[in-house]
Amino acid sequence: MELAEKGRGKTTPNPMVGAVLVKNGRVIGQGYHKKAGTPHAEIHALRQAGSKARGSTLYITLEPCCHYGRTGPCSRAIISAGVKEVVYAITDPNPKVKGKGGRQLRQAGVIVRHGVMAREASKINESYLKYLKTGRPFTILKLAMTLDGRIASRSGDSRWVTGERSREMVHRLRAGVDAVVIGAQTANIDNPQLTVRAITGKNPYRIILSSHKRLRKNLKLFNENSDFRTIVATSGGRVPVEIGENSIIWKIEKEGNQLSLDDFLEKAGRFGLTSLLIEGGSRLATAFIKKGLIDKYVFMLAPKILGEGIAAVGDLARTKMSQALSLKDWQVEKCGEDLMITAYPGK
Repeated sequence: MELAEKGRGKTTPNPMVGAVLVKNGRVIGQGYHKKAGTPHAEIHALRQAGSKARGSTLYITLEPCCHYGRTGPCSRAIISAGVKEVVYAITDPNPKVKGKGGRQLRQAGVIVRHGVMAREASKINESYLKYLKTGRPFTILKLAMTLDGRIASRSGDSRWVTGERSREMVHRLRAGVDAVVIGAQTANIDNPQLTVRAITGKNPYRIILSSHKRLRKNLKLFNENSDFRTIVATSGGRVPVEIGENSIIWKIEKEGNQLSLDDFLEKAGRFGLTSLLIEGGSRLATAFIKKGLIDKYVFMLAPKILGEGIAAVGDLARTKMSQALSLKDWQVEKCGEDLMITAYPGK
């Protein structure tokens, strides 16, 4: 699983996979999937082991593939190498695999075990698994706030709510997703770049959801660097005049006076985006939460109290404490002077 994590942000739309070959209690080969279209994790491990692979045990986070794509079937390579046993964590939901890889190995006489540490392995590939099952991207909401839940002052100033280490972590989050999403108001007020600068990593698509607000000209999101692609998701009524040659327009259906977030997620899925990071602002966060469209929450909590200001989340129309949104599987870690809380929606 540690090897699989090395591929975060680089393998989409493929999963992150790590593989380790063991023989007589010693590691003889290991590898991970580095990029879509390149050799899979088990191929790297087999190549490293060479002839020593015969009679070994392969541990892998995901069921080996058994079909031809941009690369050949790993199941055949495993059988040809003479691997004795394969232990994989989770079944690949890809219809081209989905149990067929394990079955092919068994039919060739390979001992197969699966389900080992399945829960942990599923979290690594939570975006891939949701996308394969639903056709929609895995949606992460990130909120940087003060202890009293403010993302900006009354004047709209938000630089900086959290410290440098937290901002670096946000860049890591960006590098690990396919696209970052903000609302038109945040684009106009903050004029963000939404790129990966504090670390080495790929820049995601930047998406602006604009139902009726006119976007400012010369936003940083409309620069001409081909590595920084921007998508404007709009009802089609009002779009900026100068959006740059590298920008893309998506026409989204309306739901009342707002854009349909369901239609937006459907289009994002068809476009091939497997994961989204919702970064701002309060209205957008509230809309996604209200619709139950958040798959994972990341709160960056600064040791500050602001008092009056812009709340991280607006009215969710829940009048009793018993109606409050509950979160589960939460984890807390120190991030410089701040705290990072990661959690998932409860029932």
